[in-house]
Amino acid sequence: MTIKLSNRIQLVKPSPTLAISNKAKEMKDAGLDVINFGVGEPDFNTPDYIKQAAHKAIDDNFTRYTANAGIIELRKAICQKLERDNGLKYDPKQILVSPGAKASILDVLMAVCDNHDQVIIPVPFWVSYPYQVLLAEADPVYLTTYQVDGFRVKADVLESTITDNPTAKVLILNSPSNPTGTVYTQKELEEIAEVCLKHKILVISDEIYERLVYDDSRHFSIASVSPEMQEHTVIVNGVSKAYAMTGWRLGYAAGPANIISYAGRVQEHATSCVNSITQMACVTALLKEDDSIEAMRLEFDKRRNFLYTELVKNPHLSCFKPEGAFYIFPNISWYIKNNTLGIKNTDQFCEKLLEKYHVALVSGSAFGIEGFVRFSYANSMENLVKGAQRFSEFLQELRENS
Repeated sequence: MTIKLSNRIQLVKPSPTLAISNKAKEMKDAGLDVINFGVGEPDFNTPDYIKQAAHKAIDDNFTRYTANAGIIELRKAICQKLERDNGLKYDPKQILVSPGAKASILDVLMAVCDNHDQVIIPVPFWVSYPYQVLLAEADPVYLTTYQVDGFRVKADVLESTITDNPTAKVLILNSPSNPTGTVYTQKELEEIAEVCLKHKILVISDEIYERLVYDDSRHFSIASVSPEMQEHTVIVNGVSKAYAMTGWRLGYAAGPANIISYAGRVQEHATSCVNSITQMACVTALLKEDDSIEAMRLEFDKRRNFLYTELVKNPHLSCFKPEGAFYIFPNISWYIKNNTLGIKNTDQFCEKLLEKYHVALVSGSAFGIEGFVRFSYANSMENLVKGAQRFSEFLQELRENS
């Protein structure tokens, strides 16, 4: 018997980042020396002080269901973190703890979006944003940004985008950004906030890479622009990236109490509470941090500088130097336009690179833009050295066949 699938699910495609990682794993399992720059996951172990807190939770038999929104100790710890790091005051009832930041975003979208409400997504975007909007039965509206502007949303372009889309309700903003590494300044956020307040646009501010910023960049939350903007913002954050806790699955949302309450209703009927042991470990992560978190950031910075320096040595390649996160997004459009090997887009470029040189990258098409590829430098320096060399050899081959 064949059951017709929903129209909704037929709009949702598999994650390109997971697809490239699965292909790389298959090749590794077959004995090939594959270097995978596709996964957005720290290669460090979770710090010991956090693991010890988890062991204690198990020993204390803290292994039962918790409140749907998260244990009160954790919600209070998140409130302390937001005040300490972002200068923002929240009450625990304004916090929703979810099984990953991805779940937090979907819960909020489901709570605020009606059928065919419009959600503005800057391009390039994290691969899941459009599909989360579609799952909420809203409509993605794409706002293109440019390398020359550091891939930043410009306030005047946002204004015209909202004007051209009369049912726009939400803007998803990601700083530091995946895939570009862009970090918005306070002034840039103030200009964006002015437009959003004028048009009563809710901002979902994805700040999962908050702790990973470099050089003179600083992270600012758009919610900190003004008390009024705080009421028009839902902050989404978590512990996966900065604390090397991807597999622990914990994210959180902080925002207006009514939105958080209804997002919690979505969670009650979808996933319910987060793993109790993870929650207790995260209380310790947020309140008793040791120097291991900064040590990871410094190592990412070292890798960023190395990979950027190596990439820009290649002729006809341009690259925005990332200011945060752990990705670099070089522009390889010249090589797409000037080769005789039949490579006509970035998908084919990445397929050929993996096939011939055993280097896995994510095509820019996954992020809504052609002519770019994404490296994750959450990888060992040894692999960065080998991978950058193989990538350069591939570009040389393309130049010789141009």
